[in-house]
Amino acid sequence: MIAHEYAHGYAALRQGDPTAYQLGRLTWNPVKHIDPFMTIILPVLMALAHGPILGGAKPVPVNPRNYRNYKRGDIIVSLAGVATNLVIAVLSVPVVIALGAIARAAPATMGVIAILQAMVIWGILINLILVAFNLLPIPPLDGSHVMKYLLPPAWALQYQQIGRYGILILIGLLYVGGNVLWRWMSPAVGFFYFLVRLGADFIVPSRFLPF
Repeated sequence: MIAHEYAHGYAALRQGDPTAYQLGRLTWNPVKHIDPFMTIILPVLMALAHGPILGGAKPVPVNPRNYRNYKRGDIIVSLAGVATNLVIAVLSVPVVIALGAIARAAPATMGVIAILQAMVIWGILINLILVAFNLLPIPPLDGSHVMKYLLPPAWALQYQQIGRYGILILIGLLYVGGNVLWRWMSPAVGFFYFLVRLGADFIVPSRFLPF
């Protein structure tokens, strides 16, 4: 999530908006990206309720009016986060292979490598789920910033107003829209298994793997 938010801020800076940079949010320091409600309170409350858990980082502040081209800048900045998550997932595959190669060359490291490799594989899955989740066309998620430009202007204005109820809609989907969410997420899960198969010969068996 830190990489995701950093990407939003960096893309905004490249599009002409220095807001995130000026407010100290263009940083890899995780503390700067903690939102008291979304990062701590909401996940804890949902965990205590023994239901699905939703959380997030503090959104990076941007001012679209500073973009050199408003529409182009809005789309680029909105998609920068999911693009970064996708790149992380793909680049994790050679890491899995490299770790497996080390384990083969030095069997004594097998136990440690198994844990590290499982962490990387979980990272692939989580990043791909973040891609799919953030592309949901529900304001204020990233996908909504693309969807609004596909609608007539009057509809787009009304569509963006949904953002005030966005968190409630997402929680409702998690509790009662499991089938809808699964269908939306299934391409990401399928791509996960495709990436895993690329390094399958190098994966060290472990009880920590997500499959």
